[in-house]
Amino acid sequence: MSDATAFLRADLSRARFQLSRFDDASFLGCRFDGTRLHIIEASRVRMTGVEFDDVEIWGEVGNLTVNGVEVGPLVEAELDRRHPERAAMRPSDAAGFREAWATVERLWAGTVARARRLDPALLHESVNGEWSFIETLRHLVLVHDGWIARTLRGEPAPFDPLGLPWDDPDPDRALPPGLTRDREARPSLDTVLKLRDDRIAAARDLIDALTDETLDARTEPNQVDGWPESNAYRVRNVLLHVLGEEWAHHRYATRDLDALAAR
Repeated sequence: MSDATAFLRADLSRARFQLSRFDDASFLGCRFDGTRLHIIEASRVRMTGVEFDDVEIWGEVGNLTVNGVEVGPLVEAELDRRHPERAAMRPSDAAGFREAWATVERLWAGTVARARRLDPALLHESVNGEWSFIETLRHLVLVHDGWIARTLRGEPAPFDPLGLPWDDPDPDRALPPGLTRDREARPSLDTVLKLRDDRIAAARDLIDALTDETLDARTEPNQVDGWPESNAYRVRNVLLHVLGEEWAHHRYATRDLDALAAR
């Protein structure tokens, strides 16, 4: 970027800077938001002589080196230290999956009880452009419909209209078959929790029936095209993905409830 090029309060959504070079550049006060769009990508980036102060990063970090030190393992170890139950989200046997799921239910039960103490209108409010508390729960409804009902149980189109898919940077791109994206809906907490409770119970029943052998079995590809793709998935990997989604979105929801409660 030359000195003659300046972006002051510019909206650079969907911008692409592959193989670009920025010399003496300033990103003071900039926001890079990929939480909803899932498109902020910073791979094979090299920064030298930079100053980072008051910088906050939320996302997946891998092979990130700062001043010659690999940061990813340090972050992972610190997250496990701060959240001892986080390690339970990486079980290796059927008993471990049952323990992990019990932890998920316990964590969400406490967080939902906390949310009920807030003004219901706040549960529809976004914090820093993130999904609202209700939207987060709606997304987890979709996660269960896709990975538990469709992928593990073989249902062709199990999606509830209130399930909330990811936002797409291309508004003209069609969603996979069976999915809807109603961002204007304002369902009550009880309405969404009814959907959520049904899916939590279904996941619990499935996990309670697991054995170490069935964990390594593969699913039958769904006969109907859609999301997730109609592939043969290892049961273990599907459930690890669901646990990861539950953990990550619980953490985001807790973070945002802190901000809402502080008001």
